[in-house]
Amino acid sequence: MAVLSPPPSPTRAPSRARPAPARPSPPGGAQRHRDRPSSGTARTPGTAPVRLTAPDDPRRPRRDVFVDAVRALATLSVLTVHWLMADATWDGEHLRIGNALAHGAGWTVTWALQVLALLFFAAGASAAYGLRRGPAGDRGHASPGRVAARPSVLADLASGLRLAGRRVPRLLRPVGVFVGAWVVAIGVLLAVGLPGDAVRSLATLAPQLLWFLAVYLGLVVLTPLLQRALHAAGWWAVGALVAAPLAVEALRFGAGLERLALVNVLLVWAVPYAIGLLYADARAGARVVRRGRVVPVAVLPRPVVLVGVGLAAAALAALLVAFGPYPVSLIGMPGDTMSNLGPPTAPVVLHAVALVALALAARGPLVRWADGRGRSVVAGLARRSMTVYLWHLTAMIVVVGTVLVVLGQELPAPGSADWWAGRPVWFGAFALVLLGISRVVGRFEDPAARRQRVGSGIE
Repeated sequence: MAVLSPPPSPTRAPSRARPAPARPSPPGGAQRHRDRPSSGTARTPGTAPVRLTAPDDPRRPRRDVFVDAVRALATLSVLTVHWLMADATWDGEHLRIGNALAHGAGWTVTWALQVLALLFFAAGASAAYGLRRGPAGDRGHASPGRVAARPSVLADLASGLRLAGRRVPRLLRPVGVFVGAWVVAIGVLLAVGLPGDAVRSLATLAPQLLWFLAVYLGLVVLTPLLQRALHAAGWWAVGALVAAPLAVEALRFGAGLERLALVNVLLVWAVPYAIGLLYADARAGARVVRRGRVVPVAVLPRPVVLVGVGLAAAALAALLVAFGPYPVSLIGMPGDTMSNLGPPTAPVVLHAVALVALALAARGPLVRWADGRGRSVVAGLARRSMTVYLWHLTAMIVVVGTVLVVLGQELPAPGSADWWAGRPVWFGAFALVLLGISRVVGRFEDPAARRQRVGSGIE
C-alpha cells in the first residue's frame, strides 16, 4: 500500500494588534503541536488505496487505557474460568483430572468467561500501535510529500516478520523460564517417586496455554496483510474475515473435510485481532484514499449499534448450538464428541464478534473504571500479564496437588454446597501461590519496554 506523509499544516502568523500569548515549551525546547492530514483529495496513479499518515501527536496519551482495561478483564476472566475447572482425584497411584464445569449447568459459565477473543482484540490493537511507532520500514512511511512504492505481498510478509522478530525476544524470556521451571519440576516429581502417569498428566496440563502464543505470533506476521485489507475495505473486510471460517465450517460438515477445520485455528482468532487493528487505526485518526477521496480508515459505530451487533451475534451462536452439531460448552469438556475450541467453531466466531462489539460499546465506562477504581488492577496486570497468563494454572496445580497428595484430602464434589462455599478459600489459595510465583519470576518480563508500548495485548 502506498503511503503519504503530508507536510505539516501551515500556521497563521499572530496578529500584530493582539499578539498570541506565549506558551511554555516542553523539556527540550520543542513546541507541542498537532499535525493533521490534509482534508483534500489525493490521487496516485496505479496505487489504491493510499494511506495518509501524520507524525505522532505528543499530546496523545502514550497508552490506550481502554485496551489495557479490556486486556486486564479478559486475563482475569481466563484465570477465573480455569480455576473454576479444578477437579481431580488421587488414590495413591492414579491421578484423574476432570473438569468441574462439566457437571450440571457449569457449561453456562463458559459463555461469560471464555473471552480469548478479547485478548486477541487487545493484541491486534497493540500490534497496530506498535507499527505506527515502529521503524519506518515497518510502517511503510514515505518522505513528506512523496509517494512510496506499493508494497507487494512478500514485502508485507517481510514487514510482519520484522514486527514478530521485535516481539519474540520479549516472549522468549518469560516463556523460557516457564518451560525450564516445568522441566525441573518434572524431574523433581519423578525423583520423589510420583508415578509416571501422574507426572505425564501434569506435564501436559499447564503447557497447553502456549498455543495462544503460537497463534498470536502467526497473526503478528500477517498484520501488514490484514491492515492492507482493512485499509482498502474497512468494516467490509471484517465481514469477509467473519465469513471465511464460516465457509470452512460449511465445508467441514457439508463435504466431510474435517482436516480443513484446522485452518480455523488462525482464521477465527484473526477476526477479533483484525477488529483490534481497525480500532487502533480509527482511534489514531488514520485516513486512506478510496475512489479519489480522503476518508477515515474506519468510523467506530455508535454504542447502540454495537450492542445490537453483539446481541445478534450471540443469539445466532446460541441458535447454532441449539440446532447444530455443536456442544453447549464453548470450551472442551470431558465426554463431548467434539470441542468448540479444538479447532474453534462457528459459534466461537460469532461469540467472538459479540464479545468485541459489546466491549467497544462499553468503552466509556471501561475507561472511567480503568482511570478510577480499577487503576491498580489494570496497572498491575499491565506489568505482569504474561506472568499471570503463564503461571495461573501452575498455581492451581500446586494447591490442588498439596491438598490431594500431601494432606491426603479429597476435593469437594463439583457443584455441591461445599464446593460453592469453598470457592473463596480455594481462589484465595490459588491467588496467594500465583502472587508468590509472580514475585519470583515476574522480573523476567520487561517493564521498561512495556511502558514504551501503546495499548496492550499478550505480547
